[in-house]
Amino acid sequence: MSAAQSPPFLDAANAAFVQGGVSIVAASRDAGRVPSIGRAIGCRVSRDRLRVTLLIAGSQAPELLADLRACGRIAVVFSQPSTHRSLQLKADDAVVRGPAGDEPALCVRYVQAFCADIALLGHTEAQARALCGYVDGDLVAIDFTPNAAFEQTPGPRAGTPLAAAR
Repeated sequence: MSAAQSPPFLDAANAAFVQGGVSIVAASRDAGRVPSIGRAIGCRVSRDRLRVTLLIAGSQAPELLADLRACGRIAVVFSQPSTHRSLQLKADDAVVRGPAGDEPALCVRYVQAFCADIALLGHTEAQARALCGYVDGDLVAIDFTPNAAFEQTPGPRAGTPLAAAR
């Protein structure tokens, strides 16, 4: 990390959390501030924890992708269904691109982990796969640099900003 860079908002534990089998919902807005949302089906955090990549089924969130291309603003909530533990990341520099390298395989691992977590709540694998379904060729990647992060687990600390990791 250069002297001009800020430290990442994600420490190692939170980086592992957002890359696990959590529910991932991304949001943006259009020029009229009308919101758009989409469910991500995978997440990768860069080694330096400064950049985050989401994977999403493009056909399921065309408004979100159009809004991200137009304004670059994104807010993402990561929530573990079995515990309600939740974090939110925000950024102003989201970029939409095609998937690269092993990113399609990352989605396979994500769906497996998500299925395992919601199974603890009595949901079937078929239900999880219906929620996280995608077809080959429909994946889109979204890269961003978080500039704000918040604790969002229900309770007295919800909305508390996360300090940048050291």
